[in-house]
Amino acid sequence: MSLVNAAHGRSDDTSAVHPTGERPHGDRRSIRQVVGAYAALAKPRVIELLLVTTIPAMFLAGREIPSPWLVLATLVGGTMAAGSANALNCVIDADIDKVMNRTKRRPLVKDSVPRRGALIFGLVMGVASAVVLYLTVNLLSAILAVATILFYIFVYTLGLKRRTSQNVVWGGAAGCMPVVIGWAAVTGTVQWPAFVMFGVIFFWTPPHTWALGMKYRDDYERAGVPMLPVVATAQHVARQIVIYSWVMVAWTLLLLPVTSWLYGTFAILAGGWFLFYAHSLQAAVRRGEETKPMALFHRSNTYLMIVFVALAVDSAIGLPTLGLPF
Repeated sequence: MSLVNAAHGRSDDTSAVHPTGERPHGDRRSIRQVVGAYAALAKPRVIELLLVTTIPAMFLAGREIPSPWLVLATLVGGTMAAGSANALNCVIDADIDKVMNRTKRRPLVKDSVPRRGALIFGLVMGVASAVVLYLTVNLLSAILAVATILFYIFVYTLGLKRRTSQNVVWGGAAGCMPVVIGWAAVTGTVQWPAFVMFGVIFFWTPPHTWALGMKYRDDYERAGVPMLPVVATAQHVARQIVIYSWVMVAWTLLLLPVTSWLYGTFAILAGGWFLFYAHSLQAAVRRGEETKPMALFHRSNTYLMIVFVALAVDSAIGLPTLGLPF
């Protein structure tokens, strides 16, 4: 989904284990430290995307403020599903996390969580997410959550990430699913506006992730992950970022038939703002100047928040929809 950086720092962790797999005698970590280590496996900052997109999707599905209990149940189940996928991803990618500065403080790298414990944690979270969504929301949302976990692990992490520079293009579809789950939670169906919201995040993911990849190109190259910034020139990457950004902004306008002038105004203004910075990055690369891809990375988070918050407010207010034909 975002898509967010891990902190840099040393890896001299007091919870290190011996080669035998046992912890040094006398090592007693507090419950808070243990819980914190397992929580870090779920990558909570990445799950922020779930909150930013799921709730507005639920607002749009009913063109009103949904039941707080339904929102809470959907977010709990969805958060557990995302945490499951992220934890299992940490288990699979532990080898490359060790050689990347951006990820070297993750729990498995620091040995603050045993590999088997991380695997069990990820699997239990996945099963629990399906149970919670089935019992408190509906069957469709539970099925979609499980499908998302399986796609993220088997298609993206195991299938695409280490094999193709298009990994985040197609693998990023997993991060688009929260809006579909949110829509299904309210309506019990999946209709075309859900697919449009899915598309907004789908086209947002490459510019967002490639900007991060430009910053940490050496990290990905050292780990053997063929991110586009590793295998292509900076000029090509910048051009692709601009292309996907234009498609993303245009795609947001497909929601105009089911929204009002309020959403349309914010979608256009925010889109123009983001395109300005995408083109500025391309211009800097073309001129051979020092680039600041992380500025675009952070602005991409802000852009997505603006668009989806506008969507939520528009739906909550209940203004007349434009109903424009396409």
